[in-house]
Amino acid sequence: MEFGFTTAAYVVAAVLFILSLGGLSGQESAKRAVWYGIAGMALAVVATLIGPGSGYWLLSIILILGGGAIGYQLATRVQMTQMPELVAAMHSLVGLAAVFVGLIAHFEIGRVGGYLVAGGDPKDLGTFASLIAKKDAVEINILRVELFLGIFIGAVTFTGSVIAYGKLAGRVSSAAEKLPGGHILNGAAAGISLLTLIWYFNTGGFLPLFIMLLCALFIGYHLIMGIGGADMPVVVSMLNSYSGWAAAAIGFSLGNDLLIVVGALVGSSGAILSYIMCKAMNRSFISVILGGFGGPAGEQMAVEGEQVAIEADGVAQALNEADSIIIIPGYGMAVAQAQQAVSELVKKLRAKGKNVRFAIHPVAGRLPGHMNVLLAEAKVPYDIVMEMDEINDDFPSTDVAIVIGSNDIVNPAAQDDPNSPIAGMPVLECWKAKTVFVSKRGQGTGYSGIENPLFFKENTRMFYGDAKASLDKLLPLIE
Repeated sequence: MEFGFTTAAYVVAAVLFILSLGGLSGQESAKRAVWYGIAGMALAVVATLIGPGSGYWLLSIILILGGGAIGYQLATRVQMTQMPELVAAMHSLVGLAAVFVGLIAHFEIGRVGGYLVAGGDPKDLGTFASLIAKKDAVEINILRVELFLGIFIGAVTFTGSVIAYGKLAGRVSSAAEKLPGGHILNGAAAGISLLTLIWYFNTGGFLPLFIMLLCALFIGYHLIMGIGGADMPVVVSMLNSYSGWAAAAIGFSLGNDLLIVVGALVGSSGAILSYIMCKAMNRSFISVILGGFGGPAGEQMAVEGEQVAIEADGVAQALNEADSIIIIPGYGMAVAQAQQAVSELVKKLRAKGKNVRFAIHPVAGRLPGHMNVLLAEAKVPYDIVMEMDEINDDFPSTDVAIVIGSNDIVNPAAQDDPNSPIAGMPVLECWKAKTVFVSKRGQGTGYSGIENPLFFKENTRMFYGDAKASLDKLLPLIE
């Protein structure tokens, strides 16, 4: 890169992004980490406008202001329950950008080649075109491979993220759905894409690029359609990884070092997060991507018993008599926006000297860290928010476990039924507590559509109703 200040600024921005990612590993440092990220992005944008974007200030400022206005509107209107689908939507835009940049790079290669053959002066070309003009035949072929991969990853990310958004927003069925011959179709599309890479590398024509684009769009669509609702948190982190690699591919195509570094950071961190979440579910990453939850492996065990309801006064009596309490939040708490009421309940119980803690499953909610963010927003102390591995052994010595809007992460079928779609998945063993209260809207199954035997156990009582309304009834009864 010929712009000295831009190069130096990109190095500083990259360091800030690394500090941002490192800070996001803990709740107490997350706010500072976000500011590191904001500062890094602001510096990167300014450095780009001063350097390679110096001839396009007006257009750049208009686009930045327009994008900023849209982002502000989204940030102020989107509820916390909508964050998973918002993240998926943002990933789709990164994928689409990678597709557009790759296509533009393809057309620029042809335009620059024709311009130089006609005797044009390379100095009259724009920043990106002049970069292409300096490349020899081998470097042009490398650029073709880079833009090809960028378009492929971007197209998969785009349609996959759109479908993920639809599933999370309830506009597409959360069930795992595939076309007949599902895996064969995906394999065939990937095979055709590989053949078109060879074709494109040898000819540089648009047709193989276009065929690959259609195949990649199909793979992204069909891949995510075949993943059930219980795996959606992994899908979101996986698409985050895809968007990072798409950004890195853009960086290679544009010769932008910062995009390469940032894309690699996002891609690798998303992949690591996906692996951690799959490990937490006792699932292999490949099995999630190729299949996902949503379909039984055989005839499932019949659920015996009945769900026994309880009113607020009964719950309050048990809580008033209990010494140790564990609260398990889930997506239902987010939907009801009950986190503030939960926080008030915790304050009252702790003021009475009771040992109150939260148990957080790695895939609780529909976004990695979803529950942690909600509890932090409600100012719940960090030191009582425990991960599954830290608290699971404490349930047998716990007086009361309260489940708020969770289903799959507290489902004993994961351990008891080998034919369950979630068989082998580590779960919070709340049924081992002396008493379990489940705050739930009704008797239906959860997002993944899997029945939960916990609701039928003798020590479980169903506290039906909207979580916030139920807690509002309960709070005055805590003495």
